[in-house]
Amino acid sequence: MDGPKVIELKNIEQTYGNFQALSGINLTLAAGQVTCVLGDNGAGKSTLIKVLAGLNPPTAGEILVDGKAAAFASPRDSLNAGIATVYQDLAVVPSMSVWRNFFLGQELTGAFGVLRENQMREVTLHQLAEMGIDLPDVDMEISSLSGGQRQVVAIARAIYFGARYIVLDEPTAALGVKQSSMVLRFIDAARARGMGVVFITHNPQHAYLVGDHFVVLNLGRAVLNAPRDEVSLEELTRWMAGGTELDELKRELGK
Repeated sequence: MDGPKVIELKNIEQTYGNFQALSGINLTLAAGQVTCVLGDNGAGKSTLIKVLAGLNPPTAGEILVDGKAAAFASPRDSLNAGIATVYQDLAVVPSMSVWRNFFLGQELTGAFGVLRENQMREVTLHQLAEMGIDLPDVDMEISSLSGGQRQVVAIARAIYFGARYIVLDEPTAALGVKQSSMVLRFIDAARARGMGVVFITHNPQHAYLVGDHFVVLNLGRAVLNAPRDEVSLEELTRWMAGGTELDELKRELGK
Protein backbone atom coordinates (compact mmCIF):
# COMPACT_ATOMS: atom_id res chain seq x y z
CA MET A 1 0.00 0.00 0.00
CA ASP A 2 1.46 3.35 -1.05
CA GLY A 3 -0.59 5.61 1.19
CA PRO A 4 -4.04 6.32 2.57
CA LYS A 5 -6.89 5.82 0.16
CA VAL A 6 -10.44 7.09 0.14
CA ILE A 7 -12.81 4.12 0.23
CA GLU A 8 -16.43 4.73 -0.68
CA LEU A 9 -19.47 2.50 -0.39
CA LYS A 10 -22.23 3.72 -2.70
CA ASN A 11 -25.85 2.56 -2.66
CA ILE A 12 -24.93 -0.73 -1.03
CA GLU A 13 -27.68 -3.36 -0.96
CA GLN A 14 -27.55 -6.69 0.83
CA THR A 15 -30.30 -9.24 0.56
CA TYR A 16 -30.72 -12.75 1.90
CA GLY A 17 -33.52 -14.38 -0.03
CA ASN A 18 -36.52 -12.08 0.45
CA PHE A 19 -34.93 -10.28 3.40
CA GLN A 20 -33.43 -6.84 2.73
CA ALA A 21 -30.61 -6.43 5.29
CA LEU A 22 -29.14 -3.23 3.79
CA SER A 23 -30.73 -0.73 1.44
CA GLY A 24 -29.03 2.25 -0.23
CA ILE A 25 -26.13 2.58 2.22
CA ASN A 26 -23.47 5.22 1.54
CA LEU A 27 -20.30 5.35 3.61
CA THR A 28 -16.88 6.97 3.21
CA LEU A 29 -13.62 5.93 4.87
CA ALA A 30 -11.09 8.75 4.78
CA ALA A 31 -7.75 9.34 6.44
CA GLY A 32 -7.97 11.21 9.72
CA GLN A 33 -11.74 10.80 10.05
CA VAL A 34 -13.85 8.89 12.57
CA THR A 35 -17.10 7.70 11.03
CA CYS A 36 -19.59 6.43 13.61
CA VAL A 37 -22.19 3.89 12.54
CA LEU A 38 -24.99 3.63 15.09
CA GLY A 39 -28.07 1.49 15.45
CA ASP A 40 -29.86 -0.93 17.74
CA ASN A 41 -29.80 -4.71 17.36
CA GLY A 42 -31.09 -5.68 13.93
CA ALA A 43 -30.34 -2.27 12.41
CA GLY A 44 -27.83 -3.69 9.91
CA LYS A 45 -24.54 -2.90 11.65
CA SER A 46 -23.24 -6.49 11.57
CA THR A 47 -24.16 -6.87 7.89
CA LEU A 48 -22.32 -3.65 7.05
CA ILE A 49 -19.23 -4.89 8.94
CA LYS A 50 -19.27 -8.07 6.84
CA VAL A 51 -19.40 -6.02 3.63
CA LEU A 52 -16.43 -3.89 4.75
CA ALA A 53 -14.48 -6.96 5.84
CA GLY A 54 -15.06 -8.77 2.55
CA LEU A 55 -16.98 -11.55 4.28
CA ASN A 56 -20.23 -10.84 2.45
CA PRO A 57 -19.95 -9.15 -0.96
CA PRO A 58 -22.88 -6.78 -1.44
CA THR A 59 -25.82 -7.81 -3.60
CA ALA A 60 -25.78 -4.43 -5.36
CA GLY A 61 -24.00 -1.09 -5.21
CA GLU A 62 -20.40 0.01 -5.69
CA ILE A 63 -17.21 -0.02 -3.67
CA LEU A 64 -14.68 2.56 -4.86
CA VAL A 65 -11.03 2.84 -3.83
CA ASP A 66 -9.64 6.26 -4.81
CA GLY A 67 -12.53 6.61 -7.23
CA LYS A 68 -11.92 3.29 -8.97
CA ALA A 69 -14.29 0.33 -8.77
CA ALA A 70 -13.12 -2.43 -6.45
CA ALA A 71 -14.49 -5.77 -5.33
CA PHE A 72 -14.44 -6.84 -1.69
CA ALA A 73 -15.11 -10.49 -2.47
CA SER A 74 -12.91 -11.88 0.31
CA PRO A 75 -11.20 -10.72 3.53
CA ARG A 76 -7.96 -10.52 1.54
CA ASP A 77 -9.48 -7.84 -0.73
CA SER A 78 -10.41 -5.78 2.34
CA LEU A 79 -6.95 -6.20 3.88
CA ASN A 80 -5.29 -5.23 0.60
CA ALA A 81 -7.28 -1.98 0.68
CA GLY A 82 -5.84 -1.35 4.15
CA ILE A 83 -8.92 -2.21 6.21
CA ALA A 84 -8.59 -4.20 9.43
CA THR A 85 -11.70 -5.24 11.31
CA VAL A 86 -11.55 -5.69 15.08
CA TYR A 87 -14.55 -7.76 16.11
CA GLN A 88 -16.33 -7.56 19.43
CA ASP A 89 -15.14 -11.04 20.46
CA LEU A 90 -11.55 -10.02 19.50
CA ALA A 91 -10.64 -13.56 18.33
CA VAL A 92 -7.94 -13.91 20.99
CA VAL A 93 -6.73 -17.11 22.64
CA PRO A 94 -7.26 -16.45 26.38
CA SER A 95 -4.69 -18.99 27.60
CA MET A 96 -1.90 -17.63 25.39
CA SER A 97 0.44 -14.77 26.25
CA VAL A 98 -0.04 -11.18 25.11
CA TRP A 99 2.81 -11.35 22.62
CA ARG A 100 1.70 -14.67 21.17
CA ASN A 101 -1.78 -13.22 20.60
CA PHE A 102 -0.24 -10.11 19.05
CA PHE A 103 1.58 -12.20 16.41
CA LEU A 104 -0.99 -15.00 16.15
CA GLY A 105 -0.83 -16.38 12.63
CA GLN A 106 1.92 -13.95 11.59
CA GLU A 107 4.84 -15.08 13.76
CA LEU A 108 8.36 -13.85 13.05
CA THR A 109 10.77 -16.66 12.25
CA GLY A 110 14.47 -16.99 11.62
CA ALA A 111 16.64 -19.72 10.13
CA PHE A 112 15.01 -23.14 9.93
CA GLY A 113 11.68 -21.65 11.03
CA VAL A 114 12.81 -20.90 14.58
CA LEU A 115 10.51 -18.40 16.29
CA ARG A 116 12.12 -15.03 17.04
CA GLU A 117 10.43 -14.85 20.42
CA ASN A 118 12.52 -12.05 21.95
CA GLN A 119 11.97 -9.81 18.94
CA MET A 120 8.22 -10.46 19.08
CA ARG A 121 8.18 -9.59 22.79
CA GLU A 122 10.05 -6.34 22.12
CA VAL A 123 7.77 -5.36 19.25
CA THR A 124 4.66 -6.08 21.33
CA LEU A 125 5.94 -3.99 24.25
CA HIS A 126 6.83 -1.10 21.94
CA GLN A 127 3.56 -1.11 20.03
CA LEU A 128 1.47 -1.25 23.20
CA ALA A 129 3.52 1.53 24.79
CA GLU A 130 2.75 3.70 21.76
CA MET A 131 -0.93 3.01 22.43
CA GLY A 132 -0.53 4.08 26.06
CA ILE A 133 -0.35 0.62 27.65
CA ASP A 134 2.84 -0.09 29.61
CA LEU A 135 2.87 -3.75 30.57
CA PRO A 136 5.57 -5.10 32.87
CA ASP A 137 5.47 -8.47 31.15
CA VAL A 138 3.99 -9.47 27.79
CA ASP A 139 4.38 -13.13 28.77
CA MET A 140 1.27 -12.82 30.93
CA GLU A 141 -1.89 -14.45 29.63
CA ILE A 142 -4.02 -12.02 27.67
CA SER A 143 -7.01 -13.06 29.78
CA SER A 144 -5.41 -11.21 32.71
CA LEU A 145 -5.81 -7.86 30.91
CA SER A 146 -8.88 -5.67 31.24
CA GLY A 147 -11.43 -5.56 28.45
CA GLY A 148 -10.19 -2.15 27.36
CA GLN A 149 -6.58 -3.33 27.29
CA ARG A 150 -7.49 -6.36 25.18
CA GLN A 151 -9.25 -4.05 22.72
CA VAL A 152 -6.13 -1.91 22.43
CA VAL A 153 -3.94 -5.01 21.91
CA ALA A 154 -6.15 -6.04 18.99
CA ILE A 155 -6.11 -2.51 17.55
CA ALA A 156 -2.32 -2.11 17.96
CA ARG A 157 -1.87 -5.45 16.18
CA ALA A 158 -3.96 -4.23 13.24
CA ILE A 159 -1.87 -1.07 12.96
CA TYR A 160 1.43 -2.96 13.15
CA PHE A 161 0.41 -5.23 10.30
CA GLY A 162 -0.36 -2.33 7.99
CA ALA A 163 -3.97 -1.24 8.52
CA ARG A 164 -4.81 2.27 7.33
CA TYR A 165 -8.47 1.96 8.31
CA ILE A 166 -9.84 0.23 11.36
CA VAL A 167 -13.41 -1.01 11.72
CA LEU A 168 -14.23 -1.35 15.42
CA ASP A 169 -17.20 -3.58 16.21
CA GLU A 170 -18.83 -2.30 19.43
CA PRO A 171 -15.43 -1.82 21.15
CA THR A 172 -16.92 -0.21 24.28
CA ALA A 173 -19.80 -2.67 24.73
CA ALA A 174 -19.81 -4.15 28.24
CA LEU A 175 -16.88 -1.93 29.31
CA GLY A 176 -16.91 0.37 32.32
CA VAL A 177 -16.25 4.09 32.19
CA LYS A 178 -12.48 3.83 32.71
CA GLN A 179 -12.02 1.06 30.13
CA SER A 180 -14.30 2.81 27.62
CA SER A 181 -12.29 6.01 27.99
CA MET A 182 -9.14 4.05 27.14
CA VAL A 183 -10.65 2.88 23.86
CA LEU A 184 -12.07 6.31 23.02
CA ARG A 185 -8.68 7.93 23.68
CA PHE A 186 -7.15 5.47 21.25
CA ILE A 187 -9.69 6.39 18.58
CA ASP A 188 -8.70 10.04 19.05
CA ALA A 189 -5.03 9.08 18.78
CA ALA A 190 -5.61 7.01 15.65
CA ARG A 191 -7.32 9.96 13.94
CA ALA A 192 -4.40 12.22 14.94
CA ARG A 193 -2.06 9.76 13.23
CA GLY A 194 -4.03 10.06 10.01
CA MET A 195 -5.91 6.78 10.24
CA GLY A 196 -9.52 6.33 9.24
CA VAL A 197 -11.77 4.76 11.86
CA VAL A 198 -15.22 3.25 11.53
CA PHE A 199 -16.69 3.11 15.02
CA ILE A 200 -19.68 0.75 15.18
CA THR A 201 -21.73 1.38 18.32
CA HIS A 202 -25.18 1.60 19.84
CA ASN A 203 -24.02 4.33 22.26
CA PRO A 204 -24.62 7.88 20.93
CA GLN A 205 -22.73 9.46 23.84
CA HIS A 206 -19.57 7.50 23.03
CA ALA A 207 -19.98 8.24 19.32
CA TYR A 208 -20.40 11.97 19.84
CA LEU A 209 -17.24 12.20 21.96
CA VAL A 210 -15.02 11.11 19.06
CA GLY A 211 -17.06 11.19 15.84
CA ASP A 212 -16.56 13.39 12.76
CA HIS A 213 -19.44 11.88 10.78
CA PHE A 214 -22.51 9.93 11.86
CA VAL A 215 -24.57 7.28 10.10
CA VAL A 216 -27.62 5.94 11.94
CA LEU A 217 -29.06 2.67 10.66
CA ASN A 218 -32.61 1.49 11.18
CA LEU A 219 -33.84 -1.77 9.62
CA GLY A 220 -31.06 -1.67 7.05
CA ARG A 221 -31.59 1.95 5.97
CA ALA A 222 -29.52 5.01 6.80
CA VAL A 223 -32.02 7.33 8.48
CA LEU A 224 -29.22 9.83 9.21
CA ASN A 225 -25.97 10.46 7.33
CA ALA A 226 -24.45 13.75 8.44
CA PRO A 227 -21.21 15.46 9.52
CA ARG A 228 -20.75 16.49 13.13
CA ASP A 229 -21.46 20.17 12.54
CA GLU A 230 -24.97 19.31 11.30
CA VAL A 231 -26.13 17.22 14.25
CA SER A 232 -26.17 17.69 18.02
CA LEU A 233 -25.87 14.94 20.61
CA GLU A 234 -29.55 15.39 21.43
CA GLU A 235 -30.51 15.01 17.76
CA LEU A 236 -28.24 12.00 17.35
CA THR A 237 -29.84 10.35 20.37
CA ARG A 238 -33.31 11.06 19.01
CA TRP A 239 -32.44 9.57 15.62
CA MET A 240 -31.13 6.49 17.41
CA ALA A 241 -34.45 6.17 19.21
CA GLY A 242 -36.46 6.90 16.06
CA GLY A 243 -37.77 10.08 17.67
CA THR A 244 -36.81 12.59 14.97
CA GLU A 245 -38.39 10.51 12.23
CA LEU A 246 -41.49 10.09 14.40
CA ASP A 247 -41.70 13.87 14.92
CA GLU A 248 -41.58 14.42 11.16
CA LEU A 249 -44.33 11.87 10.60
CA LYS A 250 -46.48 13.56 13.24
CA ARG A 251 -46.05 16.93 11.56
CA GLU A 252 -46.98 15.43 8.19
CA LEU A 253 -50.11 13.91 9.76
CA GLY A 254 -50.95 17.09 11.64
CA LYS A 255 -50.73 15.39 15.03
